[in-house]
Order: sequence, then structure tokens, then C-alpha cells
Amino acid sequence: MDPVVIPFLVAAIVVVFLVASTVRIVPQARRYNIERFGRYRRTLQPGLNFVVPVADRVNTKLDVREQVYSSAPKPVITEDNLVVNIDTVLYYQITDPRAAAYEVADYLQAIDQLTVTTLRNVIGSMDLEQTLTSREEINARLRAVLDDATGKWGIRVNRVEIKAIDPPNTIKEAMEKQMRAERDKRAAILHAEGERQAKILTAEGTKQKDILEAQGTQQAMILRADGEAKAVERVFQAVHRNNADPKILAYKYLETLPHLAKSDNNTFWVIPGELTEAVRAVTSAFGDRSTMGLPGAVSAASPEGEATADADGVADEGGAPELEGGSPLSLDAAAAADEVARQADAVVSDAKAEAEAAKAPQVPGRGQTSDG
Repeated sequence: MDPVVIPFLVAAIVVVFLVASTVRIVPQARRYNIERFGRYRRTLQPGLNFVVPVADRVNTKLDVREQVYSSAPKPVITEDNLVVNIDTVLYYQITDPRAAAYEVADYLQAIDQLTVTTLRNVIGSMDLEQTLTSREEINARLRAVLDDATGKWGIRVNRVEIKAIDPPNTIKEAMEKQMRAERDKRAAILHAEGERQAKILTAEGTKQKDILEAQGTQQAMILRADGEAKAVERVFQAVHRNNADPKILAYKYLETLPHLAKSDNNTFWVIPGELTEAVRAVTSAFGDRSTMGLPGAVSAASPEGEATADADGVADEGGAPELEGGSPLSLDAAAAADEVARQADAVVSDAKAEAEAAKAPQVPGRGQTSDG
């Protein structure tokens, strides 16, 4: 090789090296801190940058994007002296590359230790239940403390989240039992509420049913009473319109008497005082027409007639007195009177028999006879 070419070649290599040392290309979202002879000079921004060769050098390369830092579980003591392990997740961003490089030696370790001390201060003033239910409050207090402390480090804490709170195993078992008891309690309450609502609905349905049945019975009784009232009114009008004889009314009265003893609940039956008057009226009515044809007939108005007109006497006679065969009207009147007396006697006998049967059976004493 020619000795003249060698110096030119060396010079070219030196020039290339100097040019390469002068140009610095910084990627996006990166920051380079430049030191000149060991002293901070400036921070290179993304893009093409030029530095002084040999004199300037890159000290730190920092990422200014938002970073996520997850710390290891740290033991923390609560106010009620329980040790819980708490994991935190930290979201931060470098806002000042110079401060992040020169104000703190290791900003991640500094943030981690500051998070632990702040957690212990915050959790130490809360019991376990408050710790488990106050995550938002703990996050807010942590963020306020960390943001204030890391501001001079050129770091902004955007968010702090508690990832997990792990109480001791014995506390976990007690909490599970408590939750199971709470769920059983809620289930029992819901079951009782369901039964209560069912009973209320059943009672309301029964009430409505009884009301409707009572209303139906009321309407039926009203309609029945109206019908009976109209029937009585028509009978009354018919009696007054036809000017019925009192003797006919007495006969209808005697005809109604047998219906009074037909009820199954009658254990005591009273014969009304008008019975003898009705019998006397009927017998006198038919006797006025039959006395002419009855030999030895007794007047219904005489005391002897009153003595023989009772129910026992009528039953012992066994029939009507003999009438003359020449008068058909006398035969009809005598038969009617005999029928009326027989019905009255049957009514009285039935009433006495039912009254005696309703009483307790008694053994008659010696020398006594039982009635009817």
C-alpha cells in the first residue's frame, strides 16, 4: 500500500467516527439526558439531535410514557391488631427527565417504600372491616401522599389501586361463616315474607268469599222475604176482597197446626190457647146446619159440649155421631167436623210423644203407669 494513502484513510475513518458521534436519533416517547464533561447539559427530544463529540455523552435514557408498577405483598397491621397482606398497583409518568435522573437515585424503589409507609399509616387507623370496605378512600389518600412526595422527583402519580387484601386464614374462615349466616338469615327472612304474603292473600280471598256469600245470602233472603210479603199481601187482599167468614179462617188455622210439629228440633211444643176457640168455631159452624138431623146432638155453646170437645174425648168416641140419612148437607158437615177433631187430636198426640222422647228415659215406679 502506498504510504501516502494511509494518512488519508486514517483521516477518513476519524471523520466518520466524529460524524457518527455527533448525530443522536431519539425515538418517540424517549428522553436522553446529555452530560458534558460529567455535568448535565440538556435533554434530547425525539428526532435528530447533534452533540459535541467526545465532550457530550448520554447519561440516562428515560421512557416518558405512563408506566405500571406492581409491588409485592406487604404486611400491614390494622387498628384491631390483625396482620393483612396488601398488594398495590401504581400508575406513574415521568414529567421531568432531569429531576427523575438527578433528584432521586432509584425512583421505583423510592415510590415502593413510600407506598408501604403510607399504607401502614392509613391502614393503622382502620379496623379490618373498614379496610375491606374503604378501598376508594385508601386509594385517594395514597395518591395524595405519593403525588405530593414524587412531584420534586419529576414523576406524576396518576393512579394508585389496591390489588388484593389478604387477611389471615382464621379470619377468612370466620368471615365465611359470617357470610353463610347472613345468607341463611336473608333466606329465612325471604321465606317468612313469602309465607306472610301467602297467608295475607289467602285471608283476603277468604274474606272476599265470605263477603260475597253473605251478600248472596242477603239478596236471597231479601228476595224470599219480598216473595213471602207479596204472597201474604195477595192472600190478605183475597180474604178481604171475598169477605171470608171467620169460621173458614178458624178451619185454615186448624189445618196449619200439623206443620208446627214437623221440625226435627222441636223438643217442647206448646199448644196455643186459640186451639179450643178454633175447634169450637168449626164445630159450631157445621153444627148449626146438622143439629136438625142429629138426634140427641149437643150444642157446641153448652157446657157439656165444651167438656166433650177436648182431644181425649174426640179420640175415645172413635167416629162421628150418627146422622139422618135424608140430609146430604148434614153428612158433609159431620164428616168435616170429625176430620178436624181427628187432626187436632193427632197433632196433640204427636207433640206429647216428641216431648216425652226428648226427655231422658225414666223407669216407672211400682204402681205407676206411663203417660201416652
